[in-house]
Amino acid sequence: MKLKKILKVTAGLVIFFTLPSLLFFGFVYFKYNEDLPIGESNQKAELLANNMLEALNYEAYKNTNYIEWTFKNRHHFKWQKDKNTCVVYWKEYKVDLNLNNPSKSKAYVHNFKVEGEQAEELIDEATNYFNNDSFWLVAPYKVFDPGTQRSLVKTETGEDALLVTYTSGGTTPGDSYLWFLDKDNKPTKFKMWVDILPIGGLEASWNDWTTTESGAQLPTFHEMLFLDIKLNDIQGTK
Repeated sequence: MKLKKILKVTAGLVIFFTLPSLLFFGFVYFKYNEDLPIGESNQKAELLANNMLEALNYEAYKNTNYIEWTFKNRHHFKWQKDKNTCVVYWKEYKVDLNLNNPSKSKAYVHNFKVEGEQAEELIDEATNYFNNDSFWLVAPYKVFDPGTQRSLVKTETGEDALLVTYTSGGTTPGDSYLWFLDKDNKPTKFKMWVDILPIGGLEASWNDWTTTESGAQLPTFHEMLFLDIKLNDIQGTK
């Protein structure tokens, strides 16, 4: 009888804690989930992408050799963009990433270098952090990266939006982003169809910008559903 009561209480707790989560997910899914729109790859799409880069002063970003930032007060990055290396800090870990040659990357715990399987795991973790967290910082500048496809999508209000699909590269190739631009062709938000999210078309804001010393324009904040994504301590120099 005692065991039966324990199982009954356990089952009740599982239902109590999971049912609200399932109901919430169902509400969010049916409210926000969208199919990936079909765009038209044409010269207008290429022009719109170029106009967005011009609005963000792409030349200044291209000539920015060093970028430093903190993502959600959890991960800190010192990215030597011209050398394609980045030092990643989180908790008691530090990883010197060599993005051109990952075998040359180095991992540290409490500033002591580690080797073997532990180093490999930390390097993989740091690489995933860099791929994700840098995208939230510089995504608009990546619309012409190798392996990208651009197409034009008409919004419900008849305006042009830019759909960018990453067919290769990064951590999750195949992800798509629909960029919405203001009258000056500057991004205000995008919608995402990404592998790590079960809901397609989730929206995130891109409208809190700062201009670095080098002239690059980078975001400081994104809002997505009930989540805030903050990027602090942003620096950019030539």
